[in-house]
Amino acid sequence: MNNRYIFSVTTMFILSISGCSTRGIDSYKNNSNHTLKYYSSSKDKKYSHPTMKPYQIMGIKYYPIRASIGDIFTGKASWYGPDFHGKLTSNGEIYNMMEMTAAHKTLPMNTILKVTNKDNGLSTVVRVNDRGPFVDTRIIDLSKAAAKKIDMIKNGTASISIEVIGFASKSKSKSKSKSKKISKKILKKSKNKFHLQIGSFVNIAGAIKIQEKYDGKDGYKTIIKDIQSHNKRIFKVLLDGFKNRKEIVAYKEKEKKYFHNAFIVKED
Repeated sequence: MNNRYIFSVTTMFILSISGCSTRGIDSYKNNSNHTLKYYSSSKDKKYSHPTMKPYQIMGIKYYPIRASIGDIFTGKASWYGPDFHGKLTSNGEIYNMMEMTAAHKTLPMNTILKVTNKDNGLSTVVRVNDRGPFVDTRIIDLSKAAAKKIDMIKNGTASISIEVIGFASKSKSKSKSKSKKISKKILKKSKNKFHLQIGSFVNIAGAIKIQEKYDGKDGYKTIIKDIQSHNKRIFKVLLDGFKNRKEIVAYKEKEKKYFHNAFIVKED
């Protein structure tokens, strides 16, 4: 299996769009046999989600694009599984490698794609809920379940074609419920009032990168705090598990080569 290399960016890859549009509502069943309805018309889709804003990874800026039914792209696909299972995706969902989802650099979140393996003709349908893969030779990262459907698990990559076939439609009640679940996952409560802030990001992907890098270092845990600041959403990464402020001061001095720009914060 090829790893996803989320933050190993070499060049910026900007996709162009073209194609036509049809109308109507269709559906497909994901790997859990759950039916997901989607609009088969780009005219009905509003691109107002925060994930449509330009974002930057390792100095490279990416510009999410509008998509239309019938848009077709070709390139290399890879897949990601156990190392990311249970972790947050770029749009705030929890990644489940057994669901039919995918990561794409620029297509709108919840775009429904038909992915075809050009080597064997097998196809599957996925929903975009993550960003990546940030490798210039690949255009999409499939979940393990989706990769299995088109028989690319063993090789790790495959030459594929992607066709935009619709946009996912979710009820307000379900979205609200999922939002609460995600908030509990991100904003973990701590018994300790003092933390060492080691990062602050406007993009969840950057926060997750730092969280994974330092989580468990010297026995301390990293937590992500999702806050609103000056009408902007900020993801702060905090090192947690200190008994008191004195311990943080001593630890910061000891590890200043890693945390020289970090500072102590206190919860209200």
